[in-house]
Amino acid sequence: MTNKLFLLIAIVIGHSAANSFAVAIPAGTTLVVQTLNTIHSNDRVGRTFTAQLNQDVVVNGKVVLRAGTKFDGKIESSQANPFRSGPLVLNLTDVSVNGRTVPIKTVGGFQVQNLAMHAGARARGITVGPFVAPHGLRMEFRLAQPVKL
Repeated sequence: MTNKLFLLIAIVIGHSAANSFAVAIPAGTTLVVQTLNTIHSNDRVGRTFTAQLNQDVVVNGKVVLRAGTKFDGKIESSQANPFRSGPLVLNLTDVSVNGRTVPIKTVGGFQVQNLAMHAGARARGITVGPFVAPHGLRMEFRLAQPVKL
């Protein structure tokens, strides 16, 4: 009986200690990342991509995500379907922290612009032809919801 009680107390203390170190990144936090692969404007919607954090994320004076932390994202809108073509819009979907994948949700998406198109077309929001978002493209996303790490 004593061993069972000791084990139960150890489990409760361990669970409480683990939860006390959990940190939440608040909604609205800006994540600055760089792509680790090339993304084409005519890639299919839902295709995933990988990015890494460009600068540390600090909450209450403590670094909670270090630069270099890996993120996954997906294409929300693209030019893949010529009948429903849209801008190339990306969102982050999860972050890799301490060997585990934590789902995240970002708002608005990052809209990749075709920098090679004519200024007049860009001003009217018209995308002219396929283009590439190169490896290393710097992007900013905002968290839609808090993320508990």
